[in-house]
Amino acid sequence: MQPLSFLELPAVAGEDPPPAAPRRLIRSNRRRIASDRLSTCLVLTVLTLTALILPSLARAHGVAEADAAFIQQQAGVHFWPYFYLGAKHMVTGIDHLLFLAGIVFFLYRLRDVTLYVTLFALGHSTTLIAGVWFDIPANAYLIDAIIGFSVVYKAFENLGGFEHLGWSIDTRIAVAVFGLFHGFGLATKLQELSLPSDGLLTNLIAFNLGVEAGQVLALVGIVTLVNCWRFTTRFASQAAVFNSLIMSAGFVLMAYQLTGLLQA
Repeated sequence: MQPLSFLELPAVAGEDPPPAAPRRLIRSNRRRIASDRLSTCLVLTVLTLTALILPSLARAHGVAEADAAFIQQQAGVHFWPYFYLGAKHMVTGIDHLLFLAGIVFFLYRLRDVTLYVTLFALGHSTTLIAGVWFDIPANAYLIDAIIGFSVVYKAFENLGGFEHLGWSIDTRIAVAVFGLFHGFGLATKLQELSLPSDGLLTNLIAFNLGVEAGQVLALVGIVTLVNCWRFTTRFASQAAVFNSLIMSAGFVLMAYQLTGLLQA
């Protein structure tokens, strides 16, 4: 049991109660300790759940059978169903979410968050629509392995890895380029289906808008949690651990996809 500090020692009988300022300091310390414990519990919970469900999410990251059947049976423009599928795919895509978390992890200003997320969105919107519309061939396993590498890359950058190597890489360019691969990853999922040509472009735009809506929804949650976590005293040490485990998750995604590529 840890010994009590002088701020936590109970008042001795007969002594005057402590003044208001120390009492406020005691309450502040207790709130800080409680906040640190809560942040630790949240980090451990997120990491545990990620470790448990990551393999299954990697296997299931595609268009569900029921959704695929619906798409293949419908002709013409169906804006809202495609919008819903796009949002669902983004929110349930662990690779996209990990990369987004890495992008915004150390961004403090809304302007910077908007800039980097816009670059990512422009990249994946371009290749998502163009990949399906022009039927550009791409190996799904290889593209998803590169997406897994993007998670590794961003976590490694957050850990200061490139600075230690003496490398100077423009993060804006990297985010935009990896956005192109994330878009191809989305395109390969749709290319696996026999999409009706009638209304295809409009449906693709609807799907892409759904992806953007899902991305905004995910970002609100991620940025809120990170900003709350940032004000705790253990953020610096926990951030290093968290990004190390994000990088490990990226390696797992890469290994799974490369295994599928070799077995294909």
